[in-house]
Amino acid sequence: MKTESVQKAYEIAKERYAALGVNADKALEHLQNISLSLHCWQADDVTGFENLKNQGGGGIQATGNYPGKARNIEELRSDIENVLTHIGGNHRLNLHAIYGDFGGKVVDRNEVAPEHFASWMQWAKEKNMKLDFNSSSFGHSKSGDLTLANPDKGIRDFWIEHTKRCRLISEAMGKFQNDPCIMNLWIHDGSKDITVNRYLYRQILEKSLDDIFSIDYKNMKDCIESKLFGLALESYTVGSHDFYLGYGVKNDKMVTLDTGHFHLSESVADKISSLLLFTKEIMLHVSRPVRWDSDHVTTLNDETIDLAKEIVRCNALDRVHIGLDYFDASINRIGAYVIGIRATQKAFLQGLLEPIVQLREYEAKGQYFERLALLEEEKSLPWNAVWDYFCLKNDVPVGEDYIKAIQKYEQEVTSKRK
Repeated sequence: MKTESVQKAYEIAKERYAALGVNADKALEHLQNISLSLHCWQADDVTGFENLKNQGGGGIQATGNYPGKARNIEELRSDIENVLTHIGGNHRLNLHAIYGDFGGKVVDRNEVAPEHFASWMQWAKEKNMKLDFNSSSFGHSKSGDLTLANPDKGIRDFWIEHTKRCRLISEAMGKFQNDPCIMNLWIHDGSKDITVNRYLYRQILEKSLDDIFSIDYKNMKDCIESKLFGLALESYTVGSHDFYLGYGVKNDKMVTLDTGHFHLSESVADKISSLLLFTKEIMLHVSRPVRWDSDHVTTLNDETIDLAKEIVRCNALDRVHIGLDYFDASINRIGAYVIGIRATQKAFLQGLLEPIVQLREYEAKGQYFERLALLEEEKSLPWNAVWDYFCLKNDVPVGEDYIKAIQKYEQEVTSKRK
């Protein structure tokens, strides 16, 4: 009966959208082809699988102690596989360098190599997923306040070597999967209090990046991620948005926009059209910054909807890569994944269902009352009926049905992890 009601509701919604010049079937086709890059670190609170005794330092932290986090590669893969049963479409998996298959051996960051991720490549192939990658400069005894921007040549060279190796790993992944692996470079470098050497550290970072990017690869793409400030590094961030924007445009590198890395009053959606004019592609990290970079689970809020709509309005789905980046350890981690993924998909569906032709006609004629009226009315159009049909077509839970399924997985699997 539920299947029939979902189908009937979709037919009614389809007619409603058609009256506004919107093809709901086409919108579903586009949504089906949007691949989100799922972040592996939600499953284990950004712990990774290293065996280093010298781990320490800062740069990143998950909060909460909900039981059942993944403790090894097998459990993390099991969790990701379960997540995939609750979401429609074909997606990617984004790995950090600390998630290598090290086989119990001690492998320092400047020693990571493609063989440490060979099993990940094979697993992803079996699951019909592509891989993306990240260098990991946090949580290490050599992290400190400065890594790639460190005046200490020994420390700086350590992280340069690590990042070069991460690019090589990304190249191997891209070649194996016959699809470019996107490697994100983010560092926490900064200063807790006032610095009088802003220029120096940015000059050093620029030289480090030039060294890192000196080798061109064919099967991977580089992106560089800025931040407003970091915990315990509140007064100054070397890799600011201005720095990476300038470096990216100058050196033809993709700029990463993390929705949690800007002032809360800034609109990340507003940055999309500007970057598209001057860079070939954009990488997104979507999260929910309740209090700046708190990395709460993505929800269907105004900011996420605005971001998705702007990308669709710019006709840039083929130029904007969408990744997720939140890590909530206070709730069921599988549930956190699914809520955020589905919310992001819903936001893009709303963008794809927008009566943009009529809206732009109103705007071109200076009919601003009509434009605002239609923007308001579209909020209550039956997009949710289209979403339910998308889930039905993909054979994943419709509506709130995924809650019980995740509860079952917790009861049978994650609750038994001590």
